[in-house]
Amino acid sequence: MNESENMPLLYQTHARIHLANIRHNIEGIRKAVGADRKILIAVKANGYGHGAVELSRMAERIGVDWLGVATVPEGIQLRQAGITLPILKFSPAFPQEMAAAVENRITLAVCERENIHLLQQTCHDMGTSTDVHLKIDTGMGRIGVIPADAAAMAVFIERECPNLNLSGAFTHLPVSDTSEIDYTKIQISNFRSIIDSIQSAIGRSLPLVHCANSGAVLAHPEGWFDMVRPGIMIYGFYPDVETPRTIDLKPGLSFLTRVSFIKKVVKGTSIGYGRTWQAPEDSWIATIPAGYADGFNRLFSNSGRVLIKGRSYPVVGRVCMDQSMVNLGTDTDVEVGDEVVLIGKSGDIEITAYEWADKLQTITYEVTCQINNRVPRVFDPYE
Repeated sequence: MNESENMPLLYQTHARIHLANIRHNIEGIRKAVGADRKILIAVKANGYGHGAVELSRMAERIGVDWLGVATVPEGIQLRQAGITLPILKFSPAFPQEMAAAVENRITLAVCERENIHLLQQTCHDMGTSTDVHLKIDTGMGRIGVIPADAAAMAVFIERECPNLNLSGAFTHLPVSDTSEIDYTKIQISNFRSIIDSIQSAIGRSLPLVHCANSGAVLAHPEGWFDMVRPGIMIYGFYPDVETPRTIDLKPGLSFLTRVSFIKKVVKGTSIGYGRTWQAPEDSWIATIPAGYADGFNRLFSNSGRVLIKGRSYPVVGRVCMDQSMVNLGTDTDVEVGDEVVLIGKSGDIEITAYEWADKLQTITYEVTCQINNRVPRVFDPYE
């Protein structure tokens, strides 16, 4: 969708996606890791809330090599949108979705013998073949073949699954973004040894070996291998306060709404469900059409803030499903229709996703992912 198509929606709650900033972040990664190393960007969870289809279209145009998804339907959505880049699903497919994954040219992670056998049988029955990447658990503790069994699993795929092409292997790094440097270095070293044993066992090199998430892209160049897999950093966020800021990043979105109603209340008037806030003096109260169903968290009740006309105003009363209230003070020049910044800049001040994450005791990943899909995404140009 383009901006002209969305102009009527700009007076409602919307997320403005700064594609030029996201492109800046991707190009910073490319400069750091080198032109010969491939880049896979994670566009799962609707591009961490930024819009997977539009991001993938841009990625294809600017030379990104791969896309990463969490589910088969996410990959199918990209194919139906005309995206032709290679797509990796980060986890194994269920038997019932294998045929759809193969039909849509989604490279699948594999790590368990029975699942691999079922995928082989699916491809045989379809009269086709598919690429797979072997997932190895070197310390994440989530999914993956254990290191001791990795070479044997690769041999099983290579020799007993003629319809499967073992085209890569990967692992995941759980603390690459923190100060636990030794743990990550040991993981990477062990992973390298595992890859050596796999390649020796099957008698050839794997085309793609990868393990570097955002933390490793920023802090562990020894883990870059053939391809890197940045996620949160392409959207403009460093994964942890401890992560070295070796690449300049710009925020990928602003979360905006408009003032929908203003009223003056007398001292003592209660606002919202539960009557949790009463006006300490005669005050102007603004209502905004953004609530927890949009991703404006209920924990901001009586504690959050918004920006209007370059000034900060407190949220008062409980955040509702679809609306929230703001105290404008005893005098105001705010009017219905004025822009309200939930995340982003207004004048010289800014509310960041980091601020939200700190207040909500979570991480920026969750902040952007929880901006509901009913919130329109408006895409700024990137060229």
